[in-house]
Amino acid sequence: MLHTKKRKVILLIILISSLVVCVTVLYRDVKAHSDEIYEKLKIFSEVLSIIQKNYVEETQSEDLIYGAIKGMLRTLDPHSSFMLPDVYKELQVETKGSFGGIGIEITIRKGVLTIVSPIEDTPAFRAGLKAEDKIVKIEGESTEDMTLFDAVKKMRGPAGTKVTISIIREGFVEPEDFTLTREIIRIKSVKHRPLEDNIGYIRISQFQERTEEEFNKALDILEQGDEPLRGLILDLRNNPGGLLDQAVKVCDEFIEQGLIVYTQGRNEAQQMKFSAHPNKKPHSYPIIALVNAGSASGSEIVAGALQDHNRAVVLGSPTFGKGSVQTIIPLEDGSGLRLTTARYYTPLGRSIQATGIIPDVIVKEKVFHKKEEKKELKFMKEKDLEGHFEPEEAPEDVTLTEEEEKDIPLARAIQLLKSWYIFKGLESRNQPISEQ
Repeated sequence: MLHTKKRKVILLIILISSLVVCVTVLYRDVKAHSDEIYEKLKIFSEVLSIIQKNYVEETQSEDLIYGAIKGMLRTLDPHSSFMLPDVYKELQVETKGSFGGIGIEITIRKGVLTIVSPIEDTPAFRAGLKAEDKIVKIEGESTEDMTLFDAVKKMRGPAGTKVTISIIREGFVEPEDFTLTREIIRIKSVKHRPLEDNIGYIRISQFQERTEEEFNKALDILEQGDEPLRGLILDLRNNPGGLLDQAVKVCDEFIEQGLIVYTQGRNEAQQMKFSAHPNKKPHSYPIIALVNAGSASGSEIVAGALQDHNRAVVLGSPTFGKGSVQTIIPLEDGSGLRLTTARYYTPLGRSIQATGIIPDVIVKEKVFHKKEEKKELKFMKEKDLEGHFEPEEAPEDVTLTEEEEKDIPLARAIQLLKSWYIFKGLESRNQPISEQ
């Protein structure tokens, strides 16, 4: 009995000793990490003090600290950034779909401010600005090392005011100035129209606060025609994304159950799942989703979910490949932090990051010039951005309108939907013929 008690005491001592060692090691690791951070912060404080005392001109502490934060975010990935209070306000305005500006979507490619595309019927569109144009100056100020949000801030402003941007384009010998008068840019996120043979067409330019509402109205109008809708073309080309919840709700309209998209990050709050709900009314017609390299983020989520659920044929060219989630975090002084916190995955577990959505039917876009010469459009992609995350492991006799002839993917989508009904009709007629 005494021997047994001795053994228990020895085991208890060993257990306590082990716990003490574990706690000591953990404390030492945490302390070492904290000490390392503290030492680096001391260096930061020292540099700040040296600049304030010795720089050739007097400096503002706020400017230096904000600049340091911007630099810190630049070391992460192309989509994480620090927003000054006025820039943060601009972001909030943008999601509402109305702001004063010139009407272009921009990105930074290989360190150069580049136009993704001009927005239709805006000052930039009417002035002839094009995708792939390089903006080298704004109001005479070089855009080298200028952040995306700083560029947006400089180009936006009250309607009626002017802004001059200097553009470099293939074929230009030197930068050319474009002076544009700002307007209120109202981006209607959803446009629709009926096509031939009771085929409906809906374009979503980006996902804003009212996208779901506008989308459902457009769908109702198309479905309430004299005859049942025989197919839908959902155009997501050049859609840069936007509000995640709106993209999910558009998907939910066509998917009855199961996952739409899920996210994975380091924290529990970033492990999110978005699932479909039973539809209030059926949409039994076939769907073709049009995508291209300008389709990013939310539009890739929609295309990926419809593809994984076999609810739509995805047609076009591979998408941009932005499979990361950005969280907007407001800070005490009115500024904001846009931080990449997770990755998107399609219902079947595919990562969109740097690979994009590969269409079921590849159709390259062509652009027509004066002599009807066809040239393939070139788009930048996520994989072209510095610092991006690496990825994880029809009948010939159809008559087309002039517009459809120039829009090759749209024309092919119409042909496919018509063909689908032709083959469906043949299948229903495939009955034995009895002898008379």
